[in-house]
Amino acid sequence: MAESTLWWLATGGVIVAELLTGTFYLLMLTIGCAAGALAAHMGWGLTVQMVLAALVGGGAVVGWHLRQMHSHQEAPAQSNSNVNMDIGGTVQVDAWHTDGTADVHYRGARWTAIHRPGVIPGPGPHRVAELVGSRLLVDKV
Repeated sequence: MAESTLWWLATGGVIVAELLTGTFYLLMLTIGCAAGALAAHMGWGLTVQMVLAALVGGGAVVGWHLRQMHSHQEAPAQSNSNVNMDIGGTVQVDAWHTDGTADVHYRGARWTAIHRPGVIPGPGPHRVAELVGSRLLVDKV
């Protein structure tokens, strides 16, 4: 069996492993296996094929890892609208209590709203910015 055939079989095997595990980094190693197969097609020696596959696959893994580290980090779950449907909702605050809380009606239930530290609360419409336990942290609209 030709060396290039073995490289293409390894490429397919790594793709199957990625599909079974969902590890995206295995796709980067697949690129390395494909580079080894192309080196075999060019007639380069086995050592060159392995070094090229390792450099390309490893470089792709490192590159992807660095990209992920510098990409936009998602907000924590309590303030992430992709996780919690209440983030971004609007509530009407009629009056604030002296302890810094307010009773609001939101989604058919009574909730306790709080404001950010250092902010002077006032009545009116507020936007839900975060959930703190079972209380809504709101910002003035």
